[in-house]
Amino acid sequence: MNFDRREFLISMSAAIAALSTRGFAQSQDPSTGALVVGQGNYQWKAVPGWGVLDAETPVKDCHAMVQTKDGRIFLFTNHTKNNMVIYDRAGKLLGKWGTEYPGAHGMTLAVENGEEVLYLTDHDRHQVYKTTLDGKVLRTWDYPEKSGKYKSAAEYKPTHVALAPDGGFFVVDGYGKSWCHRYDKSGEWVKCFGGNDPNGANLACSHGAWVDTRDPKNLLWITSRAESKLKRYTLDGELVDILELTGAEPNFIVPYGDHTVIPCLRSTGHKNGLLCVLDPSRKVISNLAAAPPQYDGEKLATITSDSKLFTYPHGILIDDQQSIYVAQWNSGKTYPIKLERVKA
Repeated sequence: MNFDRREFLISMSAAIAALSTRGFAQSQDPSTGALVVGQGNYQWKAVPGWGVLDAETPVKDCHAMVQTKDGRIFLFTNHTKNNMVIYDRAGKLLGKWGTEYPGAHGMTLAVENGEEVLYLTDHDRHQVYKTTLDGKVLRTWDYPEKSGKYKSAAEYKPTHVALAPDGGFFVVDGYGKSWCHRYDKSGEWVKCFGGNDPNGANLACSHGAWVDTRDPKNLLWITSRAESKLKRYTLDGELVDILELTGAEPNFIVPYGDHTVIPCLRSTGHKNGLLCVLDPSRKVISNLAAAPPQYDGEKLATITSDSKLFTYPHGILIDDQQSIYVAQWNSGKTYPIKLERVKA
């Protein structure tokens, strides 16, 4: 066993042991002893050691994950020895590619003309890319100069792409000036909104975005991470409503049937972070690796997690078997954590 793998397994074992003695809503699986996190019908158990690889396939910050239709799991990391790591369901290495993305961050899977493609963002290179699943770059988008919002490319630091129903897409500039840019189906820039808008439609660290095609209105959700808020807009950029996740820092929005899961980088200053499960009315009904959600009427109480399971959970994948894979930022170069759904 190499050093990195040994250290990872030791740290996971320590985390599970520590969590089992704390007062959060968690337990242990009676048959396996695995840590169970979450509340009510929405609980998952940790799978130690999933996806841990040897030193020939290192990671730095793990930022995003997707699953292709053939079941492969793609991990996007900013380690330039292998920016893309490809796993099978069991966590075994299938392949890897990419050495040119030092600011590897957002990854969105799309199907175009019957073929799966990836939309990738690199905030260090100030660009967005469309690639094949084996890494061939099909198109590159530089900073949207015509928007008039940037003095130079250096101010533009895109973090994620959201797909629009008409074949276009949105790019959020979460680490730059927090604008959301709309592109048409030809890939041409159309408009932008958010940013420092003084009328409440502003965004502060517009980190992740997603168009909710479950809703006939096709509303665009955007995380305003520095405000601890989720904001919904029309596809034309009009603010519809705001959901506050007080104390938490939401990264992305991930659909889960008619529910939604929000990975939060941290809560109330803790680096540990959590995942929030929202019901169809957008009420938080389960917190993974944190205390149960508490409401005073319609107001959500401040979310707090000092759990040791996660270290800055960043992006997640929910696979076709309801397992959740958690990619973590600044976690000591650890591989993703897998959580298996506990049947209610």
